[in-house]
Amino acid sequence: MSFCVGVRVPGKTGDTDSGSSQGEQTSRGKGAAPARDCHVRKMDPQPPPGSQYYRDGETVYERVCVADGQAGLVDVEVVGADPGQNVPAVDPEVVAQQAVDKMTLLGPDIASPRANGKYTVGVPMWMWVNQSATTFGPNTASASAGDITVTATAKVSKIVWQMGDGTSVTCNGPGTPYTGSADMTQSPTCGHLYSTTSASAPGGRYAVTATSTWTIDWQGGGEAGQLTEVRQSDVQVPVGELQVVR
Repeated sequence: MSFCVGVRVPGKTGDTDSGSSQGEQTSRGKGAAPARDCHVRKMDPQPPPGSQYYRDGETVYERVCVADGQAGLVDVEVVGADPGQNVPAVDPEVVAQQAVDKMTLLGPDIASPRANGKYTVGVPMWMWVNQSATTFGPNTASASAGDITVTATAKVSKIVWQMGDGTSVTCNGPGTPYTGSADMTQSPTCGHLYSTTSASAPGGRYAVTATSTWTIDWQGGGEAGQLTEVRQSDVQVPVGELQVVR
């Protein structure tokens, strides 16, 4: 059998006795109860005989939760489990999100177009990004809660470029860096062709926004799944037109 005792006490997350713990976050829909940030850990030392929490032959755990918007109030739930039972349930997907939070995923590191570049109507623009663990992936991290450890690996699956002229370009990779030998050809992987100058745009530049979609595969706790994160970067790009000299 198992038991559960809940109390609410003043304090903040981590105001319990010393011991290691990992966060468990639960999000709820609009209009529902506030989301809670929870920590589950085995009580150490275990409650002695005579304590209200003591249960002969059972291992005792405590779950400490702080509800969003309830600073200063902590819910403490004490849970007992028979030998052989699992630690009080922790959602592996919640732990996976904690692993993602460790990654510091960022928006695209735009290499081209550049704010100080010179771009011309009718001339193919090549777009590409620099690749690193935090801006493109792969990026791997692990997190634990209770007896569950989840490992997650994140990688950018696509980048959508809003070009500032009302058009968008979807690229399923980092793009191809331009070389002089390419001359006036279009990028084989990620490019755009402006048909109008940026003269009438704010500041005389097109606001180009690159939005990356991170696809995160995770596994642990006997389960596996996929999460998605979105990040964004922008650059102001001047686009002119060729001047004919007579």
